[in-house]
Amino acid sequence: MNIFPAIDLLDGKVVRLAQGDYQRVTIYSDDPVAQAREFYDSGAQWLHVVDLNAARTGKAHNTGSIAAIAAAMPELKIQVGGGMRTTEAIDAMLQTGVTRVVVGSKLARDPAFARLAVEHFGADALVAGIDARDGVVAMDGWTTMSSIPAPELVAELSALGLRHLVYTDISRDGMQTGIQPDLYAAVAAAAGFPVIVSGGVASLVDIEAARELGSELVEGVIIGRAYYEGIINTAEAVAVLKGQK
Repeated sequence: MNIFPAIDLLDGKVVRLAQGDYQRVTIYSDDPVAQAREFYDSGAQWLHVVDLNAARTGKAHNTGSIAAIAAAMPELKIQVGGGMRTTEAIDAMLQTGVTRVVVGSKLARDPAFARLAVEHFGADALVAGIDARDGVVAMDGWTTMSSIPAPELVAELSALGLRHLVYTDISRDGMQTGIQPDLYAAVAAAAGFPVIVSGGVASLVDIEAARELGSELVEGVIIGRAYYEGIINTAEAVAVLKGQK
């Protein structure tokens, strides 16, 4: 299992949105590379980056910052999401030096795109990003609610060849209310492979809960606001997830 510290980029700044609301923005840093360096120096082997501008518009906006992070820390594995709706966009992002690309809204609208992307890039270069509220898929940077049941989409994408998944419980994201372990166990069961926990991680107790689910169900845990608010220390989170604390 791995800790995935989150860097959400909006207009080149490191921010967090409350429940995906672009009107409820907190800015934490104007230096994404320095923030990534802090995570890396604390023992994180992965970084989860979201281009919030692209998530809303479908047009890459923070590619320069992402490329700068990858160039500064080539040993750090990076997965990036936000606006990845064409094979050209995925290819351009992979060319920056990141490890994996998260595809979200496009998969909800056109699940067959998953098969095309897997054939073109390989399953290890791709991550399905499913954002859901009360079990229903949200799209376009959480600004649009679909009528698609999340477990149904998870199973379909698995059948089409995807083998990595970030599942965000957006009703809890940024709210520090804790995760729902049973939810992620159910999502992993639907997928048939371990998933990345996202949304609501509030303390090391949540990291421990994810670890207790086991590596068969959980690939890793994304930490965001709890870190930025000084509640979770990255080094401690890494140790807890690895069972060293």
